[in-house]
Amino acid sequence: MSHIVPKRGPEPVFPPFEYAELLAEADFGDWRDELVTKGYTVIKGAVPREKALSIRNQAFEWLEGFNLGFKRDDPSTYKNEYLPNHMKGGMIHGYGIAHEQWLWDLRTEQGVIDAFAKLWGTDELITSFDSAAIMLPSRTDIVDAGRWEHIDQSPSRRGLYCVQGILNLNECGPEDGGLMILTGSAPIVEKFFDTIGREETRTWGPVDFYSFTDDQHQWFYDQGCTWTKVCCDPGDLILWDSRAMHYNVLPKGKRDRTCAYICMAPAKLLSDEDRQKRKIAFEQNLGTTHVPFAALHLRPHVPGVRVDTGLPDPQDTGVPRNPRAATDRVLKLSGIKPY
Repeated sequence: MSHIVPKRGPEPVFPPFEYAELLAEADFGDWRDELVTKGYTVIKGAVPREKALSIRNQAFEWLEGFNLGFKRDDPSTYKNEYLPNHMKGGMIHGYGIAHEQWLWDLRTEQGVIDAFAKLWGTDELITSFDSAAIMLPSRTDIVDAGRWEHIDQSPSRRGLYCVQGILNLNECGPEDGGLMILTGSAPIVEKFFDTIGREETRTWGPVDFYSFTDDQHQWFYDQGCTWTKVCCDPGDLILWDSRAMHYNVLPKGKRDRTCAYICMAPAKLLSDEDRQKRKIAFEQNLGTTHVPFAALHLRPHVPGVRVDTGLPDPQDTGVPRNPRAATDRVLKLSGIKPY
């Protein structure tokens, strides 16, 4: 049994959210019911398999294009000295990657847009300028930092606020790197904070983040929640409620984990300030976190310090190597052009 001492914390400070009750009941008769009960679902074939594999190939061409000696078929080059800067084994945020054409090709796929449109009830959507992960197997130069169980929603919010997405670009089985979800945690996380109070614990800047301590996990286990490794195929889209506790794992087998982080929400949620921030991000090739609206958190461009040299990476100019074309769909998803 869990023994958590309740803490006094601040009262909720966020205004009511229009879609807070969207996933309150599992009465849709489709994959949205899994979002309600489990906290996640897998949309099969959101992107055609061959296109997903083709974009995985482009991701590896992007890695090789740094000319640091990385070769996809040579595991001896799966080391920091041969790779661009990354975190947690392969999550990449620098180099203007959020605005590479191959990432925008995924965001503008009709199957991806259709999934978020079905969720929110509108096809007038805006997207996050999030990044990608290329996690290589059998690496010997990194230390697994272990689990970092968290939710991407402030404890002070009530109800649904955001649904995140991962577009998978490779086979992803039990031994492959991927997403771990605490099944059943999303519907009861509000009850958890009602019990312990809302004294926020987080490890970085954005307000929509809460990192759980080891002693807090047992409360969820006592409610019947269990960890699930989400397995899927190339082209599948994983959607999960930001209230679901989750983390990612590194590859244990021989396959790479290659994926894109994509989150969409109704364009009508944008304020004038949001639109201005997104315009700046678009023009300056800046990335964002998962939430594409309200208190938008931009990732400022600061060249990352390389592990092998201890110096800022001269290749991290913040400009994508193959910038996205500013098509009508791209501009609308960016929140720059109105629907």
